[in-house]
Order: sequence, then C-alpha cells, then structure tokens
Amino acid sequence: FTSCSVLTACASLPRFSSLPDFDKEVSAGLEDISIAAIGLVGIPYRYGGNNPKAGFDCSGLIGYVYLKSANIKLPRTIQDMSTKGKSIDDQAPAPGDLVFFNTTGGKYSHAGIYVGQGRFVHAPSAGGTVRLEQIENPYWASRFTEARRLATSP
Repeated sequence: FTSCSVLTACASLPRFSSLPDFDKEVSAGLEDISIAAIGLVGIPYRYGGNNPKAGFDCSGLIGYVYLKSANIKLPRTIQDMSTKGKSIDDQAPAPGDLVFFNTTGGKYSHAGIYVGQGRFVHAPSAGGTVRLEQIENPYWASRFTEARRLATSP
C-alpha cells in the first residue's frame, strides 16, 4: 500500500492471536485455481475490474479465477463471498482456498487466493497490480481473519 491513510486507519485493528500453519503443505485438489491466479500477477488494479483487459479489484480477480478455472460463479463482493464454502478454521489452507483480511475495519474487507508456501495472490489497491505476497508479512498476518474452501476436488 502506498497510501498513508490506509495504513493509519488499519493501525488500530485488532490482532488475531493465532494463524494457521502456513508452512504445512496440504492439497484439496484445487491447484488449477492457484495456478490461474499466479498467471494474472502484474495485471493492473482497477476498481470494479473483473477481467485481464479491464484490470482487477480483489473480488473481481477472485470471481474471474474461480469461474475460468473451476467453473464456479461467485458473488461480486468480498462480504458475499465470505458466506460461501466452508471455513477451514485453524487448519492449514490449501492452494485455491480464499484468505480474508480486515483492512478497513470489516472482518471481510479484502481477500486473495492462497497459492501455497505461505503466499497468496490479490489485487491490492489503486495504482498497484495483482501481486504475490507472503501472508506472514506482519501487515497481512495482523489482519488475517479467515481462510475458506469454496471448491471441492472432482
């Protein structure tokens, strides 16, 4: 994030005491989802964007990847996506799972696609591009709220 106001607004958010074991490698048979997400790294961020030509916001990126790689149509907003699938509680996420963050004061205000090895792909903010990040980076770790499995392997 390049905006100081975003970082300042998030500074008072509650820290979550325990994170899943991101070092544990598990599979739910959803690797195609994570591979598709990684393939979109570098696409520009665009509010409301939901395809590679137009750019992506975080929910547009997730919706596009799930529809193209798993034929799953998701709701448009992160809040609505957070009601789909099943929470994996404190289990280690698998590639293809969604990871949710509290970046603006809401439990589900940002999300990305977990791709394994403690990394996730997301569309971060205006002026940025789709990127691969370490979930255990202090900024993201302190804002992590939940991982959810939205798809099941065939």
